[in-house]
Amino acid sequence: MKFALLYELQRAPGDTDYHFKAVHEAIEQICLADELGFDVVWTVEHHFLLHFSGSPCPEVFYGALSQRTKRIRLGLGVVILPYHHPVRVAERVAMLDILSNGRVEFGTGRSGPYEQIGLGVDPRETRAMWDESLRAITQIWATEGEFSFQGKYWQVPARTVLPMPVQKPHPPIWVACLQPETYQQAAEHGIGVLSFNANAPAPLEEHIKTYRQTVSQAPPVGAFTNNQWANFTVAYCNEDNRAARELGAQAIREFFGPGRPYASASTSLFKDLLQQWGGEVPEHLRSAFRRFQEGGDLTGSAGQAAVQAIWEQLDADTLADSGAIIAGDPASCIKGIEQHEAVGADQMIMLMQNATVPHEQVMRSIELIGKQVIPHFRQKEALAQAAAAR
Repeated sequence: MKFALLYELQRAPGDTDYHFKAVHEAIEQICLADELGFDVVWTVEHHFLLHFSGSPCPEVFYGALSQRTKRIRLGLGVVILPYHHPVRVAERVAMLDILSNGRVEFGTGRSGPYEQIGLGVDPRETRAMWDESLRAITQIWATEGEFSFQGKYWQVPARTVLPMPVQKPHPPIWVACLQPETYQQAAEHGIGVLSFNANAPAPLEEHIKTYRQTVSQAPPVGAFTNNQWANFTVAYCNEDNRAARELGAQAIREFFGPGRPYASASTSLFKDLLQQWGGEVPEHLRSAFRRFQEGGDLTGSAGQAAVQAIWEQLDADTLADSGAIIAGDPASCIKGIEQHEAVGADQMIMLMQNATVPHEQVMRSIELIGKQVIPHFRQKEALAQAAAAR
């Protein structure tokens, strides 16, 4: 199991100089995570999302971090390929790989219609654009000397593209996934899954098994197969188990709640919980889940009210005990992560910096996970390796 942080560079609405604070506090947090043994940091690319995300150019942010950190890997989570010329993506990823001495993880994605339209990109074309761009980028990294490309969206005459990545043949490639169709697409391209949905881990087990089966047989789009699956959730660790769980629950309600960019993704969590409960909804949640179980349009005002009702009634223990959030004291966080480990996830991506958790508490959360949670899993891995060697 690998341990990662995710950054939207998010601050509470109305906070003075919130972009400035978010960036500089994130650097301090990531430097601490680097010292304490976290494996990866992922930073998003978003545009136009007031208060929710202040991260339009993660490669610039990582340029600074590459000089402040030593071992933590720098995950582009993700580069929105339809927005950028593939030559420019290949160049910038390679430059960051050089600056970081070969620590880049290359995550890719398509974003959503609100941002796509704002940047003049037709949402109907983005899947094909993503595929074409990814194939062009991997061809650039595989080409010695002049490269040329003739596609539907991009054409490049014979040119030499420089620089090349430090990692040979290239950094690991991933794709952001919010739906099962993209899990399949990742497997067919031979690339890793960044599962950014709101998920309890148990229902993901079958998706992960299917991914493993397909990716093991698929010809990779790059020079090698990246057979890795990462699960994302909100996380918060503190000595006070009850307070930490409540704060974690508040954070995920804010992140996936109505009116937020990922609001629609929260419905997968509700489906997962229903599946985990075998359709038997706890009595205190039945009224909130009734509209969801009945189906219908959850995107309109009435549907959003139904989603809001579920979020308001989902208590902290339900979310933490199901693994939908990693929250509580170190022992509670270990149990939550073990649920993700049990279904086959290779990496736990944790969002700690958000609109509801102050910087000092994020730092304490990182410290506790680094000193008490990560060592637990490292010891388990060491014992398993020793047993296998006997």
